[in-house]
Amino acid sequence: MRQGSATTLTDTVDPADIARFERIAREWWDPNGRFRPLHRMNPTRIAYIRDRICQALDRDGQGARPLRGLGLVDVGCGGGLLCEPMTRLGATVTGIDASTEAIAVARAHAAEHGLAVDYRQTTAEALVDAGARFDVVLALEVVEHVADREAFVRALASLLRPRGVLVMSTLNRTAKSFAVAIVGAEYVLRWLAPGTHDWRQFVRPSVLAAAVRRHGLTVQDVRGLVFDPLRAAWRLDPHDLSVNYFLSAVKSA
Repeated sequence: MRQGSATTLTDTVDPADIARFERIAREWWDPNGRFRPLHRMNPTRIAYIRDRICQALDRDGQGARPLRGLGLVDVGCGGGLLCEPMTRLGATVTGIDASTEAIAVARAHAAEHGLAVDYRQTTAEALVDAGARFDVVLALEVVEHVADREAFVRALASLLRPRGVLVMSTLNRTAKSFAVAIVGAEYVLRWLAPGTHDWRQFVRPSVLAAAVRRHGLTVQDVRGLVFDPLRAAWRLDPHDLSVNYFLSAVKSA
């Protein structure tokens, strides 16, 4: 890790987590592979992101390209499962990840589909140091993998322009999340490789919201993402935050 200074943020990348995802990076676009849960989540994730951005920035979310003209960065973009739909919605998208393999897969897939996404093998802290700023910052299923949560949230906030929108998702630190996301998803259903998550790094919504507020953002929405076994699909729930949840916030002017 780089050491922080007065002008340089500490790198929050966890090398062990990056190595784990490097080993399975080529499966990013296989809807029946290791990343199947994200493929199934994606329709709900995309709709939530679009709606929160449009509500915060007073845009019509039902148009063909409602994010036109917005600069968006997806931090921890992996193979680009969110970068591509955000590009189709009109945003100018930068996707960053610490994994060289994931970025290579993302670039190849975007090129194959004729999509212009600026993929970079870098970190949020390095972008801050370079002076990059965006209208929208996404960090989905990332904060539970970083080495320093507070520094990571600070970097995300620093990447936002005034009135910019931050959308995060992660796992709550509850007994149910341990049973569902680790025991169930990793060891029983085998949706994820064993060891993908460390329950000690899960974060309660109140703790994440407090960190966001400390860095000049106002929380706009916190909402659960719940798996419906009858439909084999995910849905939003304003009350059930016990396992997966979203948090969206806006930076002050």
